[in-house]
Amino acid sequence: MTDQAPAPQTDTPGTPDTQDIPGKPTSASRTTLSHIMTHSDTNLLGTVHGGVIMKLVDDAAGAVAGRHSEGPAVTASMDEMAFLEPVRVGDLVHVKAQVNWTGRTSMEVGVRVLAERWNESAPATQVGSAYLVFAAVDADGKPRRVPPVLPETDRDRRRYQEAQIRRTHRLARRRAIMELRERRAAEGYED
Repeated sequence: MTDQAPAPQTDTPGTPDTQDIPGKPTSASRTTLSHIMTHSDTNLLGTVHGGVIMKLVDDAAGAVAGRHSEGPAVTASMDEMAFLEPVRVGDLVHVKAQVNWTGRTSMEVGVRVLAERWNESAPATQVGSAYLVFAAVDADGKPRRVPPVLPETDRDRRRYQEAQIRRTHRLARRRAIMELRERRAAEGYED
């Protein structure tokens, strides 16, 4: 496999105005957010509440999106939030995030959640993962362009390609839902 990054994708294929923004390597905005879980983070089962993990995921992904886009970015969607193992009080949680793909104004951020006991030397285990889409916005909340992401490693290139597949599926799902709603409205159904 070559070290050359794939050509950047745009939200609107063929839009030339993304070419004048210099690309940024994946490593430029990659980050890790770490947090120790306490009793205030638990649910009724005594494990850490999924919403607490989701907030950490969104926080880390937002930091990465803001770094990559060099300004404000808002969460547009969260895909495939998977909880693989329960997290307990006393776990040190590490949320690792990076930009996987960029369009004209949007970015997909991939997140892995790892946990380890705060007082043990055992390696951290993966307890969750998610993919979030962020839109870069200006001071008025209007979309603004983002730099293309430049994958650096084979793993980065794989993530870039997988992100393109997820984007295609998101757009197809949205289109199918809108067509169904239009069909139902034409048939006289009120939703």
